[in-house]
Amino acid sequence: MSLNSLFLQTDRRRFLAQAGGGAGMLAAGGLLQMEHPAAIAQTHHPARAKRVLWLFMHGGPSHVDLFDPKPALTRYAGQPLPESFGNVMTRRNVARNPLLPPLRRFRPRGESGLQISDFLPQIAREADDLCVIRSLHGDSVNHPQSVYQMNTGSILMGHPSVGSWVAWGLGSENADLPAFIVLPDPGGGLKGGPVAWASGYLPASSQGVTLRPGDSPVPALTSSLGLAREQELRNLSLIRSLNRSHLIQRDFDDQLTARLAAYEMAFRMQMEAPAVVDLREETAATQQLYGMDQPQTREFGQRCLLARRLLERGVRFVQLYSGDTNGWDAHNDVESNHSEYCGRTDQPIAGLLRDLRQRGLLEDTLVIWGGEFGRMPMSEQGTGRDHNPWGFCAWLAGAGIQGGRAYGATDDIGLRAAQDRVSINDFHATILHLMGIDHELLTWFHNGLDKRLTGPDQAHVVHQLINAG
Repeated sequence: MSLNSLFLQTDRRRFLAQAGGGAGMLAAGGLLQMEHPAAIAQTHHPARAKRVLWLFMHGGPSHVDLFDPKPALTRYAGQPLPESFGNVMTRRNVARNPLLPPLRRFRPRGESGLQISDFLPQIAREADDLCVIRSLHGDSVNHPQSVYQMNTGSILMGHPSVGSWVAWGLGSENADLPAFIVLPDPGGGLKGGPVAWASGYLPASSQGVTLRPGDSPVPALTSSLGLAREQELRNLSLIRSLNRSHLIQRDFDDQLTARLAAYEMAFRMQMEAPAVVDLREETAATQQLYGMDQPQTREFGQRCLLARRLLERGVRFVQLYSGDTNGWDAHNDVESNHSEYCGRTDQPIAGLLRDLRQRGLLEDTLVIWGGEFGRMPMSEQGTGRDHNPWGFCAWLAGAGIQGGRAYGATDDIGLRAAQDRVSINDFHATILHLMGIDHELLTWFHNGLDKRLTGPDQAHVVHQLINAG
């Protein structure tokens, strides 16, 4: 059994304790080499996905206006919530507000006839690649807790994110780039903060590294000392030597090892990252495909194109956020809010899917679209909708996903997941499965327990989403 497969079945601290200092010396030797090959991890079973791109729509897009058509909402528009659906109470008691019909028409799309709203005409053209999960459900009506749960499996902060688990379990295919990169919305203000892509109790080297287009892709990465390159290399060589001695004297402490690995990665990224984020080498046709020729779609299109460049260079997990402090949080006016955010993202996401397909990357790249929850079928302030964690949508594409269909269903008005319900833990178990990882075996020993992404409760891989063979 390989070293990497052992790591997947037990936590690293316990493994080093069992294997003794020799394994620690091997780990340190690999860590402290300036030039080293990319890690190649063995998976628990054949992987359908080599990499993941998660398009996170921060704020909570309205499933009943985008991907979950509900004729009953049109039929009962303006009426109170029917008694048969029960008294749903939130902090705003929205159960007393009348039902708000879908704001745009749903139409059958592609050869499959999958229904998608007119809010997203370009993504709708890719319908035959999409599997829309219409039965997701979570546990919190609040943004921070729901952002945590969708990213880490728990409504409490301090747990590792999905990307961190994948990065720790599989590593990167490019030794000069992190395994997990985050492309945040330039408006900032994610509710829950960077904890959403943190490594929690996993080594710090597996946390998400934020990157952005432009001359300074990584904050504080460029040297501010004004040293010549040769002098900087000599300084770094001395620091490496001192760090090696420091690490050996402390019995290869895992937290110190993770910190040194982060420093080594930062140095290598000084060389690699500027070339990756330079989009000028892309053709005009490619830039147009991503909407970079239009003011409304330029910024998000740049990040989608950067995401593709990272994926094809061996980054294992890329997470791209749409939405600043409020984002898709359409409490006051769904029409205005979703017109803006769909307008920003529709063309770039559709172009990204087409580009991945043309380059042969979609076959082994898992693309995820979704937010932290959906929105209520009832109105708020007349034209808005409140948060709805009890039933909402996400979609998957690529990497063995059976496209052109919907899986599961909410009830007649889109309030609760009702058929083939998919918990967030099920969702995460399925992502790991597609990456070749058994979610029950990828664990980390913490506070006397074997921790895992999918938590202590039972979680299931949703095999029905995946093409056979």
